[in-house]
Amino acid sequence: MICFEELFYGTINETAVYPRQIAKRALFHNAARIILAHNHPSGNPTPSLADRELTQSIKQALELIDIAVVDHVIVGDPECFSFVEHGEM
Repeated sequence: MICFEELFYGTINETAVYPRQIAKRALFHNAARIILAHNHPSGNPTPSLADRELTQSIKQALELIDIAVVDHVIVGDPECFSFVEHGEM
């Protein structure tokens, strides 16, 4: 792992996420692969439709600059959801 960075902060029920900011930081670190992660304050780590759509959007944007998204982990309490472990990546 090169580094861990918090890029976006949200409210209790939403966060604005910008794929270009993710790309900018990945390029800054010369990363070839990244892992996305965020939490669900409700404790339920099940991804929403918006989580799934955003994951695909980020993945497609980064593919254009040869950066792979290898997983997206949603942190809940007490469990986590991994897109890879659930065959969604």
